Amino acid sequence: MSNPQEEFAAMARQPGFMLGKQAAIHLAVWLLSFSMFAATDSWAALTGLALATFINILAGIVAGFVTVNLVHEWFHYLGARLISGHYTITSRPGLFVFDWQFDKNSLQQFYVMSIAGNVGGALGVIALYLAISADNAGRVALIAGAFAGFVLAAFIEWPVLIRTRSSGEPLAELGKLSPRALGVATAGSAIAGLLCWMVLS
Repeated sequence: MSNPQEEFAAMARQPGFMLGKQAAIHLAVWLLSFSMFAATDSWAALTGLALATFINILAGIVAGFVTVNLVHEWFHYLGARLISGHYTITSRPGLFVFDWQFDKNSLQQFYVMSIAGNVGGALGVIALYLAISADNAGRVALIAGAFAGFVLAAFIEWPVLIRTRSSGEPLAELGKLSPRALGVATAGSAIAGLLCWMVLS
């Protein structure tokens, strides 16, 4: 006689199930962040309150940042699928969709998978810019947050790609990411977002 708990546990370990779970969680996070932005955008537009505008700006930054980072990660996955890369779907919920198997993939496959994520991030920024009219502070913040998310990923990933061209060891280069490098990337992302805000305002 089969055990339903064991059957469910076995099903939960299947790559398709884990991928679906990741997609559902990411969609829920995106809907929550964008719903908060939409709600505060309406609140600010209807009342004109300074508090509403301030919260709308914060919600816009978060929604833009979340949108671009999620698109970025799913384009990494699409890139991995496109070149038939070897990977395992991440079992625990989180930002990263899969774990790249460095020992089973070529440098060319690594580059395609990596660059695909950056292409996705750029497309995410462009899509928001074209879809959202930057006619109030919150909507400007949405686009600026999206651009900041794109720049953060670029500041982290492109130095790794450049160093890998010389070393041929992507895993070793990823291992060199230090708290200082992440701090510089975060600062650069914040500055880029602020500059975007200034240009669009």
